[in-house]
Amino acid sequence: MTSLIEPTQLKNSLGDDGILFVRNDSIFDTMVKIPLLVASMIIVAALLPVQSSFSSPRDLDLIIYPDGTTHVTSEIDIDPFLTDYELNLFGKIIDNLVVIGDDEFLLDADIIDDSALIQTFGSSVITIEYDIHDLVSKQGKLWTFSLESPSDFKLLLPQNSAIVGMTNLPINMEIINDQNQLTLSSGKTEIDYFFSTNTITNPITEPKVETNYFSYVIIGGIIIIVLIGITIILRNQQKNQKPIDQVKTIQKNEILEIETIFKIKPDLREDDKELVKFIFNNGGEVLESDLRKKFLQPRTTMWRAVKRLEREGVITIEKKDLQNLVKLRKNMENES
Repeated sequence: MTSLIEPTQLKNSLGDDGILFVRNDSIFDTMVKIPLLVASMIIVAALLPVQSSFSSPRDLDLIIYPDGTTHVTSEIDIDPFLTDYELNLFGKIIDNLVVIGDDEFLLDADIIDDSALIQTFGSSVITIEYDIHDLVSKQGKLWTFSLESPSDFKLLLPQNSAIVGMTNLPINMEIINDQNQLTLSSGKTEIDYFFSTNTITNPITEPKVETNYFSYVIIGGIIIIVLIGITIILRNQQKNQKPIDQVKTIQKNEILEIETIFKIKPDLREDDKELVKFIFNNGGEVLESDLRKKFLQPRTTMWRAVKRLEREGVITIEKKDLQNLVKLRKNMENES
């Protein structure tokens, strides 16, 4: 017995000229669905990098320096299968950018406008540090800090600063080394504060001279005393003057010998050893800018090397006249 199968989606019609027309309804459904599917895939693909760039950090700490520069430290969880990770920064004027991945491995990063493109090398957690000049402004004597943060963060204000206005109340406030540290919630935050660097000096009162006669006597006596003092000082300098090399030797004795440093830290890189030798021969301290001039390195490369030596416990970094002062540590033997 032969069964007849009649297609349900085919509709036949015979035209006036005897031509048979066949129409398939599924073709029209497919023509409508395919563009919608392609558009959805494009939208999802476009949103994926944006979501990764706005991921919330695990920790976010900010330190405001007296000159208004802000140091940012952030620890972020990322997908270890990503080869590159794009991170939005808090501004465009960036200095001293350092990115550290798993096992304290330094990662390469390129700054593009207000974002950083980081080569992850399979890291699941990255720590990023940089100095930024966009967050603090000054009008007269009033300083204003402004930030829109994707997460809660800690903010350390400079010493001798007094808060006079805030857009939202802090979650917590504490004093650390005579500095206010605030824990603030995510979102837009503005803080107005005054910062004072004035020092109190005692006025020097000058004796009043009643007659010209006494004034001449006093002036003459002062001149004689000054001449005698200068003579004594010159003689003492001639007796006690030490050679420059001897003075440098005394300064070096205050820090560890170079062989001792390399013995305590045998795994230092060769280029890091050259930096340590230069700092040691310079009396144990040197400005970071002088290191860049000496070794002809760009700012970012030298800053990474300096931070690497700081993590090794070989040096310390201090702020001096708005510059980074690199100093050899004196207590490495106690920590080894």
